[in-house]
Amino acid sequence: MSDLAIDVHWQRHTTSLAPGEYNTEHEIVFSRQHALTGDAAPDWGGNVNAANPEQAIAASLSSCHMMTFLALAAKAGWPVASYHDRAKATLGKTAQGRMAVTELTLTPRVCFDSGFAVSSDEMERMHHRAHRYCFIANSISATMTIAPVL
Repeated sequence: MSDLAIDVHWQRHTTSLAPGEYNTEHEIVFSRQHALTGDAAPDWGGNVNAANPEQAIAASLSSCHMMTFLALAAKAGWPVASYHDRAKATLGKTAQGRMAVTELTLTPRVCFDSGFAVSSDEMERMHHRAHRYCFIANSISATMTIAPVL
């Protein structure tokens, strides 16, 4: 199977690594060419303008679900014209009292070519199938909700 990697680089900007006195902003590089600034979530002192790990999990799930949905829709002959999702990660504590992403919610909106439509039941079934086959969904233990916008 594929070995897919990213690079993360962090550099200390303080004289020492002391609790609460060091920066968490870092660089995440995809495919050795696309850089993204990462940081902690704002609630944990991170930069609101940087991507945080919790958003990255939501982005990974949303992207994987979309690509799986599109593959299934193409096989079914559904002429998808556009796909938009607002994915949300929710932080909370696990049963063991550990902080974690406890819930991920996708709210995909799918638009078709003019003159094509599917029932809400068909859309729900297709999203259920996409969720079942999504590699990322199969890798995450958080509660996941797929709530298509029709």
